[in-house]
Amino acid sequence: MNALWLRILPYIAAVAMVLGGLLLAYSHGQSVKDAEWQAKWSARDALDADAKALNESTERAKEQARQNTINKVIQDGQKVIDQAYADGAASRDDRSLRDAADETAGRVAASQAGGHSCTAAASQAATRAVMVFADVLKRADQRAGDLAADADQSRGRGVTCERAYDGLGG
Repeated sequence: MNALWLRILPYIAAVAMVLGGLLLAYSHGQSVKDAEWQAKWSARDALDADAKALNESTERAKEQARQNTINKVIQDGQKVIDQAYADGAASRDDRSLRDAADETAGRVAASQAGGHSCTAAASQAATRAVMVFADVLKRADQRAGDLAADADQSRGRGVTCERAYDGLGG
């Protein structure tokens, strides 16, 4: 039986070497293919990373442009609001109508004071009416100035908000 083994052993060794060679060739082919796929995936990942970086920089540029637009709109709007405040202050400081009403009331009071005693009661009533009218006129002028200032400020804020909203859409 030993002689049989000695005759078969070289064939078994040859078959084992062929199978071992095939296994090594298969392993080598598989590792080469894996390396090729890994290179392709790495190249794809690098392209994806570049595309992502480009997209992020583009979107950041758009965001900065929008923010710059909004900042400009806010600055312009603040100028409009500040001008409305200044106009309101100037309107409150403009006393021409109020001074004219006071002057008219003073002239009427002075002209009525020198009259006859029988018309003194009527003169006082007329003087009071003119003074009340002058006071109402002064208050109405002041209130109109306040309302105009509030309206100007509100309009400035509204226009600023509208421009900021339009700036976001672009």
